Amino acid sequence: MVSKITSEIKVSVTTEYDNHNSYPSENRYVFRYNIEIQNLSERPVKLLSRKWIIYDLGFGFTEVEGAGVIGLTPVIESGEKFSYFSNVIVKSGVGSMDGYYTFEDASQQSFEVDIPKFNLVSEVLSN
Repeated sequence: MVSKITSEIKVSVTTEYDNHNSYPSENRYVFRYNIEIQNLSERPVKLLSRKWIIYDLGFGFTEVEGAGVIGLTPVIESGEKFSYFSNVIVKSGVGSMDGYYTFEDASQQSFEVDIPKFNLVSEVLSN
């Protein structure tokens, strides 16, 4: 697990290689990443958007942006946590991800929260 705190918001990430849905012979290595966002501040915050920077060792960088996460723009109350998971495909089987979320506080001030960099290494290649 990797974690990072920005503006009193803690983002923690765990990853796992999805052997069942990966097809190395087709350059398809699937990873599941689990995100936990904890509001350590004294105010509620709303997650508005995300930006991912995905690095694939053999294929370079890709950026992905969008509203919310998994179709949601959750409000996270003071002291509360919000968790979700998603997947990413890395063609080379080795890469990393990081990025940031954009949040809004109760006064409608927006701010960015870093997503810590995490590595993606398929089990097939690490053995």
